[in-house]
Amino acid sequence: MPADARPFEATLYPNPPVGRAGFIALMLAMSSASSLIGVGFALAGAWPVVGFLGLDVLLLYLAFRLVRRQAQRREHIRLDPTGLRVLRVDADGVAREWRFEPCWVQVVMDDPPRSDSWLTLASHGLSLRVGAFLTPPERLELARALRGALRGYR
Repeated sequence: MPADARPFEATLYPNPPVGRAGFIALMLAMSSASSLIGVGFALAGAWPVVGFLGLDVLLLYLAFRLVRRQAQRREHIRLDPTGLRVLRVDADGVAREWRFEPCWVQVVMDDPPRSDSWLTLASHGLSLRVGAFLTPPERLELARALRGALRGYR
């Protein structure tokens, strides 16, 4: 790596679906609407419908919890004098690390990106898909930045 080259570093993470205040507001609105509708059905004699309305609220709550948990994932990409390193931290905190020799690694990405385009780092038979939770334009932007950093390294 040339002495004047700066290290490349990127931290990737998925966008959370909604903030805590938004989640609370959504759950209160959904619970209130389901309660009002449930009261109407109960007064009309269709009381079993109330249970299904409660089930809807519970399933929405569980879905948001799952999505918020998955939003805890992270990927750290760093290019410095020691090489190219990718550190992936799963939602449960388990970390895995991959190292690539910057002189040999290839950054593979369709340009222009399609909806099924993936950003892949490949070297010596090893390939690693990076930024799977990013949108295709975000993956392309990352690919261009990483290619530029690798060019500066070489």
